Amino acid sequence: MSALSALPFLKPVHLRPPRSSPGGQRRHTLPASEFRCLSPEDAVSVFEIEREAFISVSGDCPLHLDEIRHFLNLCPELSLGWFEEGRLVAFIIGSLWDQERLSQAARPLHKPQGSAVHIHVLAVHRTVRQQGKGSILMWRYLRYLRCLPFARRALLMCERFLVPFYQKCGFEALGPCEVTVGDLAFVEMQHPVRGHAFMRRNSGC
Repeated sequence: MSALSALPFLKPVHLRPPRSSPGGQRRHTLPASEFRCLSPEDAVSVFEIEREAFISVSGDCPLHLDEIRHFLNLCPELSLGWFEEGRLVAFIIGSLWDQERLSQAARPLHKPQGSAVHIHVLAVHRTVRQQGKGSILMWRYLRYLRCLPFARRALLMCERFLVPFYQKCGFEALGPCEVTVGDLAFVEMQHPVRGHAFMRRNSGC
């Protein structure tokens, strides 16, 4: 069974009743809200959201366009996008890592034999921020990871002001991260993925 077929919560979520034509027949419309793994064809939309979200704050992006395409070709199953009426509004991109802590080498790499999911970036489109979408997307992503047999934990690095946000998502701080970007320093955080056998048995995984 593929990872995607085992995940009922990645199927489209209809938030509005379907529209009908004047004759009473249902028109085919895009789902009001849909969660799915990203593909290389989504790379430009991903980068546009990321660039607007990060450059104004830090002057750089966690992933550049070629790196986004790289990860969406290598490990699209470790990404998750939130689409509203066909438009990408939020996303997460991850890859696998095979060491206890993140290092500078972790930024561009995907280690297929790893058991830690390195979350490179979470970003929300500027028009839908302050609506809780980042928290909801992370919650769904962590549920998704629990259905992947190779995933043991999730790792990420963030600036200190974002630590409370990720703590509310269930992450714990591990201390200063070895990775730096220019003058920026980060806190490394982790979330256990295993230890949720009951949830997996009852989630369709």
